[in-house]
Amino acid sequence: MEEDIEKNIKPHPPKEEQDASENIKKDAKGLFENLKKFVVELFDFREDTDHAATIDAIKADIPFKGATAWILIFAVFVASIGLNADSTAVVIGAMLISPLMGPILGLGMSFALNDIGTFKKSLKNLGVMIGLSLFASFMFFYFFPLSEDTSELLGRVKPDIRDVLIAFFGGLALMVARTKKGTIASVIFGVAIATALMPPLCTAGYGLAKGNFYYFLGAMYLFTINTIFIALASFLVLKFLRFPMHKYANAAKRKRSSTIATLVGIAVMIPAIFTFVNVFQENQIKTQIEAFTKNEIKNNDYYILMEQPDYDEKTKTLQLKFFNEVSDAEENSLKNSLLTDPRYEYLKEITLKVRDSDTKSFEVITTAYKENREELQESKNIIAGLQKQITALQETITSLNQRIEQDESYNNQKVIAFSTIAKDAKIRYTDIQQIGFAKMLFSKDFIKIDTIPVATVKWRARMADSIIAPKERELRTWLQAEMKLDTLFIKREK
Repeated sequence: MEEDIEKNIKPHPPKEEQDASENIKKDAKGLFENLKKFVVELFDFREDTDHAATIDAIKADIPFKGATAWILIFAVFVASIGLNADSTAVVIGAMLISPLMGPILGLGMSFALNDIGTFKKSLKNLGVMIGLSLFASFMFFYFFPLSEDTSELLGRVKPDIRDVLIAFFGGLALMVARTKKGTIASVIFGVAIATALMPPLCTAGYGLAKGNFYYFLGAMYLFTINTIFIALASFLVLKFLRFPMHKYANAAKRKRSSTIATLVGIAVMIPAIFTFVNVFQENQIKTQIEAFTKNEIKNNDYYILMEQPDYDEKTKTLQLKFFNEVSDAEENSLKNSLLTDPRYEYLKEITLKVRDSDTKSFEVITTAYKENREELQESKNIIAGLQKQITALQETITSLNQRIEQDESYNNQKVIAFSTIAKDAKIRYTDIQQIGFAKMLFSKDFIKIDTIPVATVKWRARMADSIIAPKERELRTWLQAEMKLDTLFIKREK
Protein backbone atom coordinates (compact mmCIF):
# COMPACT_ATOMS: atom_id res chain seq x y z
CA MET A 1 0.00 0.00 0.00
CA GLU A 2 2.80 2.37 0.92
CA GLU A 3 4.67 1.52 -2.27
CA ASP A 4 1.64 2.36 -4.39
CA ILE A 5 1.29 5.64 -2.56
CA GLU A 6 4.99 6.42 -3.24
CA LYS A 7 4.60 5.64 -6.96
CA ASN A 8 1.62 7.92 -7.14
CA ILE A 9 3.45 10.64 -5.25
CA LYS A 10 6.67 10.38 -7.40
CA PRO A 11 6.58 13.10 -10.10
CA HIS A 12 6.57 12.11 -13.80
CA PRO A 13 8.83 13.91 -16.35
CA PRO A 14 7.10 16.49 -18.41
CA LYS A 15 5.59 15.38 -21.71
CA GLU A 16 7.84 17.82 -23.63
CA GLU A 17 11.00 16.11 -22.32
CA GLN A 18 9.68 12.70 -23.30
CA ASP A 19 8.93 13.91 -26.84
CA ALA A 20 12.42 15.47 -27.17
CA SER A 21 14.11 12.22 -26.10
CA GLU A 22 12.08 10.22 -28.59
CA ASN A 23 12.92 12.67 -31.37
CA ILE A 24 16.65 12.39 -30.62
CA LYS A 25 16.45 8.59 -30.81
CA LYS A 26 14.57 8.78 -34.10
CA ASP A 27 17.10 11.27 -35.56
CA ALA A 28 20.04 9.11 -34.49
CA LYS A 29 18.43 6.03 -35.98
CA GLY A 30 17.68 7.89 -39.19
CA LEU A 31 21.26 9.18 -39.42
CA PHE A 32 22.63 5.65 -39.00
CA GLU A 33 20.26 4.31 -41.66
CA ASN A 34 21.22 7.08 -44.08
CA LEU A 35 24.92 6.50 -43.44
CA LYS A 36 24.48 2.77 -43.96
CA LYS A 37 22.58 3.39 -47.17
CA PHE A 38 25.30 5.78 -48.40
CA VAL A 39 28.09 3.27 -47.72
CA VAL A 40 26.16 0.45 -49.41
CA GLU A 41 25.48 2.58 -52.49
CA LEU A 42 29.09 3.74 -52.52
CA PHE A 43 30.64 0.27 -52.65
CA ASP A 44 27.92 -1.84 -54.24
CA PHE A 45 28.70 -2.41 -57.92
CA ARG A 46 26.37 -5.35 -58.54
CA GLU A 47 23.60 -3.20 -59.95
CA ASP A 48 25.96 -1.73 -62.54
CA THR A 49 27.01 -5.10 -64.00
CA ASP A 50 26.33 -6.33 -67.52
CA HIS A 51 26.74 -10.11 -67.43
CA ALA A 52 26.27 -10.88 -71.10
CA ALA A 53 28.45 -8.01 -72.37
CA THR A 54 31.24 -8.93 -69.94
CA ILE A 55 31.33 -12.57 -71.02
CA ASP A 56 31.23 -11.62 -74.71
CA ALA A 57 34.03 -9.05 -74.26
CA ILE A 58 36.33 -11.52 -72.46
CA LYS A 59 35.70 -14.25 -75.02
CA ALA A 60 36.40 -11.82 -77.86
CA ASP A 61 39.89 -11.09 -76.46
CA ILE A 62 40.88 -14.78 -76.17
CA PRO A 63 41.54 -15.74 -79.84
CA PHE A 64 45.11 -15.32 -81.03
CA LYS A 65 45.55 -15.00 -84.76
CA GLY A 66 46.03 -12.49 -87.55
CA ALA A 67 46.42 -8.95 -86.26
CA THR A 68 46.68 -10.09 -82.62
CA ALA A 69 49.78 -12.16 -83.42
CA TRP A 70 51.48 -9.23 -85.14
CA ILE A 71 50.53 -6.87 -82.31
CA LEU A 72 52.11 -9.29 -79.84
CA ILE A 73 55.35 -9.54 -81.87
CA PHE A 74 55.61 -5.76 -82.17
CA ALA A 75 54.91 -5.39 -78.44
CA VAL A 76 57.71 -7.89 -77.70
CA PHE A 77 60.19 -5.90 -79.77
CA VAL A 78 59.13 -2.61 -78.18
CA ALA A 79 59.46 -4.08 -74.68
CA SER A 80 62.83 -5.68 -75.53
CA ILE A 81 64.19 -2.38 -76.84
CA GLY A 82 62.90 -0.59 -73.74
CA LEU A 83 64.52 -3.14 -71.43
CA ASN A 84 67.77 -2.98 -73.38
CA ALA A 85 67.80 0.84 -73.37
CA ASP A 86 66.73 0.92 -69.69
CA SER A 87 63.77 3.13 -70.67
CA THR A 88 60.73 2.88 -68.40
CA ALA A 89 58.57 4.91 -70.79
CA VAL A 90 59.19 2.51 -73.69
CA VAL A 91 58.47 -0.53 -71.48
CA ILE A 92 55.17 1.04 -70.40
CA GLY A 93 54.25 1.54 -74.05
CA ALA A 94 54.81 -2.18 -74.71
CA MET A 95 52.56 -3.06 -71.75
CA LEU A 96 49.71 -1.04 -73.22
CA ILE A 97 49.75 -2.66 -76.66
CA SER A 98 50.30 -6.23 -75.45
CA PRO A 99 47.29 -8.58 -75.94
CA LEU A 100 48.36 -11.08 -73.24
CA MET A 101 45.61 -10.14 -70.77
CA GLY A 102 42.76 -11.69 -72.80
CA PRO A 103 43.54 -15.43 -72.35
CA ILE A 104 44.38 -14.91 -68.65
CA LEU A 105 40.94 -13.38 -67.97
CA GLY A 106 39.49 -16.22 -70.03
CA LEU A 107 41.08 -18.75 -67.65
CA GLY A 108 39.61 -17.03 -64.60
CA MET A 109 36.18 -16.77 -66.20
CA SER A 110 36.19 -20.43 -67.31
CA PHE A 111 36.76 -21.55 -63.69
CA ALA A 112 34.06 -19.22 -62.37
CA LEU A 113 31.46 -20.24 -64.97
CA ASN A 114 32.36 -23.93 -65.23
CA ASP A 115 33.09 -23.45 -68.94
CA ILE A 116 35.52 -26.16 -70.05
CA GLY A 117 35.46 -25.06 -73.69
CA THR A 118 36.58 -21.53 -72.80
CA PHE A 119 39.25 -22.97 -70.50
CA LYS A 120 40.77 -25.09 -73.29
CA LYS A 121 40.69 -22.19 -75.74
CA SER A 122 42.23 -19.77 -73.22
CA LEU A 123 44.96 -22.20 -72.19
CA LYS A 124 45.89 -22.97 -75.81
CA ASN A 125 46.05 -19.32 -76.83
CA LEU A 126 48.01 -18.34 -73.72
CA GLY A 127 50.54 -21.10 -74.44
CA VAL A 128 50.98 -19.94 -78.03
CA MET A 129 51.37 -16.33 -76.88
CA ILE A 130 54.03 -17.28 -74.33
CA GLY A 131 55.95 -19.38 -76.87
CA LEU A 132 55.86 -16.66 -79.54
CA SER A 133 56.88 -13.97 -77.03
CA LEU A 134 59.85 -16.01 -75.79
CA PHE A 135 60.96 -16.77 -79.36
CA ALA A 136 60.72 -13.14 -80.51
CA SER A 137 62.56 -11.77 -77.47
CA PHE A 138 65.20 -14.51 -77.75
CA MET A 139 65.87 -13.62 -81.39
CA PHE A 140 66.12 -9.90 -80.56
CA PHE A 141 68.59 -10.26 -77.71
CA TYR A 142 70.58 -13.01 -79.46
CA PHE A 143 71.32 -10.95 -82.57
CA PHE A 144 71.22 -7.41 -81.14
CA PRO A 145 74.86 -6.34 -80.53
CA LEU A 146 74.24 -3.99 -77.58
CA SER A 147 72.63 -6.42 -75.11
CA GLU A 148 73.62 -5.87 -71.49
CA ASP A 149 72.12 -6.09 -68.01
CA THR A 150 70.06 -3.02 -67.12
CA SER A 151 68.03 -2.02 -64.08
CA GLU A 152 64.79 -2.65 -66.03
CA LEU A 153 65.93 -6.23 -66.75
CA LEU A 154 67.30 -6.96 -63.29
CA GLY A 155 64.12 -5.64 -61.69
CA ARG A 156 62.17 -8.58 -63.16
CA VAL A 157 64.31 -11.58 -62.19
CA LYS A 158 63.55 -11.61 -58.47
CA PRO A 159 59.84 -11.27 -57.55
CA ASP A 160 58.78 -10.41 -54.01
CA ILE A 161 55.54 -10.13 -52.03
CA ARG A 162 54.70 -6.79 -53.64
CA ASP A 163 54.48 -8.42 -57.08
CA VAL A 164 51.90 -10.89 -55.73
CA LEU A 165 49.80 -8.11 -54.22
CA ILE A 166 50.06 -5.96 -57.36
CA ALA A 167 48.88 -8.84 -59.56
CA PHE A 168 45.98 -9.73 -57.23
CA PHE A 169 44.62 -6.24 -56.61
CA GLY A 170 45.30 -5.25 -60.21
CA GLY A 171 43.27 -8.27 -61.34
CA LEU A 172 40.40 -7.25 -59.03
CA ALA A 173 40.41 -3.71 -60.42
CA LEU A 174 40.51 -5.03 -63.98
CA MET A 175 37.54 -7.38 -63.54
CA VAL A 176 35.43 -4.77 -61.75
CA ALA A 177 36.10 -2.41 -64.66
CA ARG A 178 35.32 -5.19 -67.16
CA THR A 179 31.97 -6.04 -65.58
CA LYS A 180 30.79 -2.42 -65.42
CA LYS A 181 28.34 -1.22 -68.01
CA GLY A 182 30.47 0.88 -70.31
CA THR A 183 33.93 -0.50 -69.57
CA ILE A 184 36.39 1.93 -67.95
CA ALA A 185 39.27 1.93 -70.43
CA SER A 186 41.63 3.94 -68.20
CA VAL A 187 41.41 1.26 -65.49
CA ILE A 188 42.26 -1.48 -68.01
CA PHE A 189 45.28 0.50 -69.22
CA GLY A 190 46.39 1.15 -65.66
CA VAL A 191 46.20 -2.54 -64.74
CA ALA A 192 48.14 -3.44 -67.91
CA ILE A 193 50.93 -1.14 -66.74
CA ALA A 194 50.87 -2.25 -63.11
CA THR A 195 50.86 -6.02 -63.63
CA ALA A 196 53.52 -5.88 -66.38
CA LEU A 197 52.98 -9.18 -68.21
CA MET A 198 55.15 -8.44 -71.23
CA PRO A 199 58.48 -7.35 -69.60
CA PRO A 200 58.97 -10.62 -67.64
CA LEU A 201 58.54 -12.66 -70.84
CA CYS A 202 61.09 -10.48 -72.65
CA THR A 203 63.47 -10.80 -69.68
CA ALA A 204 63.05 -14.58 -69.86
CA GLY A 205 63.95 -14.41 -73.57
CA TYR A 206 67.01 -12.36 -72.63
CA GLY A 207 68.03 -15.06 -70.15
CA LEU A 208 67.73 -17.72 -72.85
CA ALA A 209 69.70 -15.65 -75.36
CA LYS A 210 72.54 -15.14 -72.87
CA GLY A 211 72.42 -18.65 -71.45
CA ASN A 212 71.55 -17.27 -68.01
CA PHE A 213 68.91 -19.63 -66.63
CA TYR A 214 68.74 -17.75 -63.33
CA TYR A 215 67.33 -14.76 -65.22
CA PHE A 216 65.05 -17.03 -67.27
CA LEU A 217 63.57 -18.89 -64.29
CA GLY A 218 63.20 -15.72 -62.19
CA ALA A 219 61.39 -13.85 -64.96
CA MET A 220 59.11 -16.81 -65.74
CA TYR A 221 58.36 -17.09 -62.02
CA LEU A 222 57.24 -13.45 -61.99
CA PHE A 223 55.10 -13.99 -65.11
CA THR A 224 53.51 -17.08 -63.51
CA ILE A 225 52.70 -15.10 -60.36
CA ASN A 226 51.03 -12.36 -62.38
CA THR A 227 49.07 -14.88 -64.47
CA ILE A 228 47.81 -16.96 -61.53
CA PHE A 229 46.74 -14.05 -59.35
CA ILE A 230 45.06 -12.10 -62.17
CA ALA A 231 43.08 -15.24 -63.04
CA LEU A 232 42.29 -15.77 -59.35
CA ALA A 233 41.05 -12.19 -58.99
CA SER A 234 38.80 -12.52 -62.05
CA PHE A 235 37.42 -15.80 -60.63
CA LEU A 236 36.55 -14.17 -57.29
CA VAL A 237 34.90 -11.11 -58.86
CA LEU A 238 32.71 -13.20 -61.18
CA LYS A 239 31.69 -15.49 -58.31
CA PHE A 240 30.86 -12.49 -56.13
CA LEU A 241 28.67 -11.02 -58.87
CA ARG A 242 26.91 -14.38 -59.30
CA PHE A 243 27.54 -14.72 -63.01
CA PRO A 244 25.38 -17.50 -64.50
CA MET A 245 27.06 -20.90 -64.85
CA HIS A 246 27.64 -22.30 -68.31
CA LYS A 247 24.76 -24.54 -69.42
CA TYR A 248 25.40 -28.01 -70.87
CA ALA A 249 23.06 -30.26 -72.86
CA ASN A 250 22.68 -32.97 -70.21
CA ALA A 251 23.15 -33.30 -66.49
CA ALA A 252 25.96 -35.87 -66.75
CA LYS A 253 28.09 -33.58 -68.89
CA ARG A 254 27.34 -30.64 -66.60
CA LYS A 255 28.38 -32.67 -63.56
CA ARG A 256 31.55 -33.93 -65.27
CA SER A 257 32.49 -30.43 -66.40
CA SER A 258 31.85 -29.07 -62.92
CA THR A 259 34.11 -31.75 -61.42
CA ILE A 260 36.89 -31.02 -63.93
CA ALA A 261 36.63 -27.27 -63.36
CA THR A 262 36.71 -27.77 -59.60
CA LEU A 263 39.77 -30.02 -59.76
CA VAL A 264 41.58 -27.66 -62.11
CA GLY A 265 40.66 -24.70 -59.92
CA ILE A 266 42.03 -26.45 -56.84
CA ALA A 267 45.17 -27.41 -58.76
CA VAL A 268 45.68 -23.76 -59.68
CA MET A 269 44.88 -22.50 -56.18
CA ILE A 270 47.45 -24.74 -54.52
CA PRO A 271 50.48 -23.25 -56.34
CA ALA A 272 48.95 -19.80 -55.92
CA ILE A 273 48.82 -20.25 -52.16
CA PHE A 274 52.27 -21.83 -52.13
CA THR A 275 53.66 -18.98 -54.23
CA PHE A 276 52.18 -16.37 -51.92
CA VAL A 277 53.51 -18.06 -48.79
CA ASN A 278 56.93 -18.69 -50.35
CA VAL A 279 57.35 -15.13 -51.64
CA PHE A 280 56.06 -13.75 -48.32
CA GLN A 281 58.64 -15.78 -46.39
CA GLU A 282 61.44 -14.70 -48.73
CA ASN A 283 60.42 -11.08 -48.27
CA GLN A 284 60.34 -11.50 -44.48
CA ILE A 285 63.82 -13.04 -44.49
CA LYS A 286 65.17 -10.17 -46.57
CA THR A 287 63.52 -7.57 -44.32
CA GLN A 288 64.76 -9.19 -41.11
CA ILE A 289 68.32 -9.53 -42.46
CA GLU A 290 68.29 -5.79 -43.10
CA ALA A 291 66.93 -5.19 -39.59
CA PHE A 292 69.55 -7.52 -38.06
CA THR A 293 72.35 -5.72 -39.93
CA LYS A 294 71.10 -2.34 -38.78
CA ASN A 295 70.33 -3.20 -35.15
CA GLU A 296 73.18 -5.54 -34.27
CA ILE A 297 76.04 -4.35 -36.49
CA LYS A 298 75.66 -0.86 -37.93
CA ASN A 299 74.43 0.59 -34.63
CA ASN A 300 77.48 -0.91 -32.90
CA ASP A 301 80.57 1.27 -33.37
CA TYR A 302 82.87 -1.70 -32.78
CA TYR A 303 81.83 -3.62 -35.90
CA ILE A 304 83.07 -2.43 -39.29
CA LEU A 305 81.53 -4.24 -42.26
CA MET A 306 83.57 -4.50 -45.46
CA GLU A 307 80.43 -4.97 -47.60
CA GLN A 308 76.73 -5.80 -47.34
CA PRO A 309 75.78 -9.21 -45.85
CA ASP A 310 75.73 -12.06 -48.40
CA TYR A 311 72.77 -14.42 -48.03
CA ASP A 312 72.73 -17.77 -49.87
CA GLU A 313 69.15 -19.08 -50.23
CA LYS A 314 70.21 -22.63 -51.15
CA THR A 315 72.43 -23.26 -48.13
CA LYS A 316 70.58 -20.78 -45.88
CA THR A 317 73.87 -19.16 -44.95
CA LEU A 318 74.37 -15.52 -43.99
CA GLN A 319 77.98 -14.43 -44.42
CA LEU A 320 79.34 -11.29 -42.76
CA LYS A 321 82.67 -9.81 -43.84
CA PHE A 322 84.22 -7.59 -41.19
CA PHE A 323 87.11 -5.21 -41.63
CA ASN A 324 88.17 -5.46 -38.00
CA GLU A 325 88.90 -8.43 -35.78
CA VAL A 326 85.85 -10.18 -34.26
CA SER A 327 86.38 -12.45 -31.27
CA ASP A 328 84.66 -15.81 -30.74
CA ALA A 329 82.53 -14.34 -27.94
CA GLU A 330 81.28 -11.55 -30.19
CA GLU A 331 80.57 -14.02 -32.99
CA ASN A 332 78.57 -16.22 -30.59
CA SER A 333 76.65 -13.15 -29.43
CA LEU A 334 75.57 -12.40 -33.01
CA LYS A 335 74.52 -16.03 -33.52
CA ASN A 336 72.49 -16.01 -30.30
CA SER A 337 70.68 -12.87 -31.46
CA LEU A 338 69.53 -14.73 -34.57
CA LEU A 339 68.29 -17.68 -32.53
CA THR A 340 66.63 -15.95 -29.57
CA ASP A 341 65.57 -12.45 -30.59
CA PRO A 342 61.85 -12.48 -31.59
CA ARG A 343 62.52 -9.70 -34.08
CA TYR A 344 64.39 -12.24 -36.25
CA GLU A 345 61.84 -15.04 -36.20
CA TYR A 346 62.45 -16.05 -39.84
CA LEU A 347 66.24 -16.16 -39.39
CA LYS A 348 66.41 -18.93 -36.78
CA GLU A 349 67.29 -21.62 -39.33
CA ILE A 350 69.99 -19.51 -40.96
CA THR A 351 73.65 -20.31 -40.33
CA LEU A 352 75.79 -17.27 -39.57
CA LYS A 353 79.38 -17.23 -40.85
CA VAL A 354 81.87 -14.53 -39.94
CA ARG A 355 84.66 -14.16 -42.48
CA ASP A 356 88.16 -12.81 -41.78
CA SER A 357 87.51 -12.68 -38.05
CA ASP A 358 91.18 -13.62 -37.45
CA THR A 359 92.68 -10.83 -39.62
CA LYS A 360 94.85 -8.02 -38.28
CA SER A 361 93.22 -5.35 -36.23
CA PHE A 362 92.04 -2.10 -37.66
CA GLU A 363 94.92 -0.20 -36.05
CA VAL A 364 97.53 -2.42 -37.72
CA ILE A 365 95.91 -2.03 -41.13
CA THR A 366 95.65 1.72 -40.62
CA THR A 367 99.38 1.93 -39.77
CA ALA A 368 100.29 -0.04 -42.90
CA TYR A 369 98.07 2.24 -44.94
CA LYS A 370 99.83 5.35 -43.59
CA GLU A 371 103.26 3.86 -44.30
CA ASN A 372 102.26 3.05 -47.87
CA ARG A 373 101.00 6.58 -48.32
CA GLU A 374 104.35 7.98 -47.13
CA GLU A 375 106.25 5.66 -49.52
CA LEU A 376 103.96 6.69 -52.35
CA GLN A 377 104.55 10.38 -51.62
CA GLU A 378 108.31 9.81 -51.57
CA SER A 379 108.11 8.01 -54.92
CA LYS A 380 106.11 10.91 -56.33
CA ASN A 381 108.83 13.35 -55.20
CA ILE A 382 111.54 11.24 -56.87
CA ILE A 383 109.52 11.07 -60.09
CA ALA A 384 109.00 14.84 -60.01
CA GLY A 385 112.78 15.37 -59.65
CA LEU A 386 113.49 13.04 -62.57
CA GLN A 387 110.94 14.83 -64.70
CA LYS A 388 112.71 18.15 -64.00
CA GLN A 389 116.04 16.61 -65.06
CA ILE A 390 114.47 15.25 -68.25
CA THR A 391 113.03 18.69 -69.03
CA ALA A 392 116.44 20.31 -68.49
CA LEU A 393 118.12 17.76 -70.78
CA GLN A 394 115.51 18.36 -73.47
CA GLU A 395 116.16 22.08 -73.27
CA THR A 396 119.93 21.48 -73.57
CA ILE A 397 119.46 19.25 -76.61
CA THR A 398 117.23 21.83 -78.25
CA SER A 399 119.84 24.52 -77.60
CA LEU A 400 122.61 22.40 -79.10
CA ASN A 401 120.48 21.67 -82.19
CA GLN A 402 119.89 25.36 -82.66
CA ARG A 403 123.60 26.11 -82.37
CA ILE A 404 124.49 23.39 -84.91
CA GLU A 405 121.91 24.71 -87.32
CA GLN A 406 123.08 28.27 -86.79
CA ASP A 407 126.68 27.26 -87.54
CA GLU A 408 125.58 25.41 -90.67
CA SER A 409 123.50 28.38 -91.76
CA TYR A 410 126.51 30.62 -91.27
CA ASN A 411 128.60 28.39 -93.52
CA ASN A 412 125.87 27.94 -96.10
CA GLN A 413 123.20 30.61 -96.25
CA LYS A 414 120.93 28.37 -98.34
CA VAL A 415 120.40 25.83 -95.52
CA ILE A 416 117.44 26.24 -93.17
CA ALA A 417 116.75 24.62 -89.76
CA PHE A 418 116.77 20.84 -90.26
CA SER A 419 114.60 20.23 -87.12
CA THR A 420 111.75 22.18 -88.72
CA ILE A 421 112.11 20.29 -92.00
CA ALA A 422 112.13 16.93 -90.17
CA LYS A 423 108.88 17.75 -88.33
CA ASP A 424 107.17 18.95 -91.50
CA ALA A 425 108.31 15.85 -93.39
CA LYS A 426 106.76 13.57 -90.76
CA ILE A 427 103.51 15.49 -90.95
CA ARG A 428 103.40 15.32 -94.74
CA TYR A 429 104.58 11.69 -95.04
CA THR A 430 103.40 9.69 -92.04
CA ASP A 431 105.03 6.50 -93.34
CA ILE A 432 108.55 7.91 -92.78
CA GLN A 433 110.23 6.36 -89.74
CA GLN A 434 113.46 8.41 -89.82
CA ILE A 435 115.14 11.05 -92.00
CA GLY A 436 118.68 12.42 -92.23
CA PHE A 437 120.55 15.02 -94.26
CA ALA A 438 124.26 15.45 -95.04
CA LYS A 439 126.71 16.63 -97.71
CA MET A 440 128.67 13.78 -99.20
CA LEU A 441 131.94 13.84 -101.21
CA PHE A 442 131.38 12.31 -104.64
CA SER A 443 133.55 11.47 -107.70
CA LYS A 444 132.58 10.05 -111.06
CA ASP A 445 136.00 9.86 -112.73
CA PHE A 446 138.00 9.36 -109.55
CA ILE A 447 139.79 12.62 -110.26
CA LYS A 448 137.35 15.44 -109.73
CA ILE A 449 135.58 15.52 -106.38
CA ASP A 450 132.17 17.19 -105.89
CA THR A 451 130.06 17.81 -102.82
CA ILE A 452 126.43 16.68 -103.18
CA PRO A 453 123.50 16.93 -100.69
CA VAL A 454 121.99 13.56 -99.71
CA ALA A 455 118.76 12.90 -97.77
CA THR A 456 118.59 9.49 -96.08
CA VAL A 457 115.04 8.17 -95.61
CA LYS A 458 113.74 5.04 -93.88
CA TRP A 459 110.14 4.11 -94.71
CA ARG A 460 107.71 1.99 -92.74
CA ALA A 461 108.41 -1.72 -93.10
CA ARG A 462 106.51 -3.88 -95.58
CA MET A 463 105.65 -0.98 -97.87
CA ALA A 464 105.61 -1.91 -101.55
CA ASP A 465 108.16 -0.27 -103.89
CA SER A 466 105.29 0.83 -106.12
CA ILE A 467 104.01 2.97 -103.26
CA ILE A 468 107.40 4.21 -102.02
CA ALA A 469 108.72 5.38 -105.44
CA PRO A 470 106.17 8.17 -106.10
CA LYS A 471 106.37 9.29 -102.45
CA GLU A 472 110.18 9.62 -102.74
CA ARG A 473 109.81 11.75 -105.88
CA GLU A 474 107.38 14.06 -104.08
CA LEU A 475 109.65 14.18 -101.04
CA ARG A 476 112.72 15.10 -103.12
CA THR A 477 110.87 17.92 -104.91
CA TRP A 478 109.57 19.28 -101.61
CA LEU A 479 112.98 19.07 -99.84
CA GLN A 480 114.72 20.84 -102.74
CA ALA A 481 112.22 23.68 -102.53
CA GLU A 482 112.40 23.94 -98.71
CA MET A 483 116.23 23.72 -98.52
CA LYS A 484 116.74 25.82 -101.70
CA LEU A 485 118.94 23.21 -103.37
CA ASP A 486 119.59 22.74 -107.07
CA THR A 487 120.13 19.00 -106.71
CA LEU A 488 119.30 16.45 -104.04
CA PHE A 489 119.76 12.70 -103.87
CA ILE A 490 117.43 10.42 -101.91
CA LYS A 491 119.02 7.38 -100.30
CA ARG A 492 116.59 4.73 -99.04
CA GLU A 493 117.50 2.74 -95.91
CA LYS A 494 115.99 -0.61 -95.06
